[in-house]
Amino acid sequence: MKLTLQQLKSFAAIARYGNLGTAANELCLSKGAISQSLQELERQLATPLFDRVHPRLQLNAEGKLLQPVAEELLARVQDIETMFASDSEPVGQLRLGATQTIGNYLLPILLARSEQATTPRISIANTHILSHALAHFELDLALIEGENHHPDLIADPWLQDEMCIVAAATHPLAKQAELTISALSSETWVLREPMSGNREQFEQLIQPQLSSSRIGLELNTLEAVMLAVEQGLGISFISKLAAQDRITNGRLVCLAMQQRFPRQLYLAWHKQKYHSTALRRFIQFCRDQAGVI
Repeated sequence: MKLTLQQLKSFAAIARYGNLGTAANELCLSKGAISQSLQELERQLATPLFDRVHPRLQLNAEGKLLQPVAEELLARVQDIETMFASDSEPVGQLRLGATQTIGNYLLPILLARSEQATTPRISIANTHILSHALAHFELDLALIEGENHHPDLIADPWLQDEMCIVAAATHPLAKQAELTISALSSETWVLREPMSGNREQFEQLIQPQLSSSRIGLELNTLEAVMLAVEQGLGISFISKLAAQDRITNGRLVCLAMQQRFPRQLYLAWHKQKYHSTALRRFIQFCRDQAGVI
C-alpha cells in the first residue's frame, strides 16, 4: 500500500465540504484530478469512504474514522515544513471562525497584535454555523460567544464580556434607574436571529422573566440591530463590548438594571483536532491577550 499526501489532501478537502468542485478549488486542482485521487485512495484502502448522495458526498463510518487521522497527519506535515522554512517562506494558513461580536469588535484587534506568518482565513457567522464547521474540520478554531452544544467540540473559557439592555437615548426608560426585567414586558424587542449567541442569551436570561415579549424585528447582524434601536424601533439585549462606542457617544443608552449579565466567551475546537504549531501559538496568544483587551 502506497498512500500519498495528495490522496489524503484530496480526501480531507472532500470530507470538509462534501463537494468535489469546492474541494478542487481549495486545492487548485481539476474535479477530475481530485476525483481520481479519491478513487485511488479508496482502492488502496479497499473500502469506500463516502456515500454518494447526489449532489453531495457524505462521509460513511470508515470515512469518519479516517478524517481526524488524515487532518492530523496533514497538520504534522505542515509543522515539518514550518520547522525548516525561512522567514521569507510562510507556511500554512489558519482557518479561524468568529461570532459577529467577536469577529467585528475583537478579532481585528487580535490580528493587529499577533505575529502570524500568514493572514488567517476568517469566517464570521453565528455560533451554530461555526460549531457545524468545526465538527466537519472546516475550521481550525472558533471564537464563540454562545454555549457549545456539540458533543465533538471542546469550548475553553477565554474572556469575560457583559450583556446589557440598550435603548435609544430618547427612550422613556433611558433615564430611569433600578429597572427590573419584568418592567420591560410591554416593550418591543429587536433581536438577532435564532441560534445566534445573543439570541440564546436573551432566551435564557431575559425572556423567562417577561410576562409577555413582543419581537418587532429579527436581524442577522449586530450593526443592523443597533441601528434599529437607535431609530426607536425597540430595545435590545446585546454585548456591551459591541455597543460601547454608541453608548460613549450617546447614540444608545445602557438601561440601568438591577441585575447584571456577565457572560463567557470561548475558544472552541474539535476534540480530535491536532494542534499544529501555528494553532498552539494562536491559542496561547489569545489567552495572553485576555487580560489586556
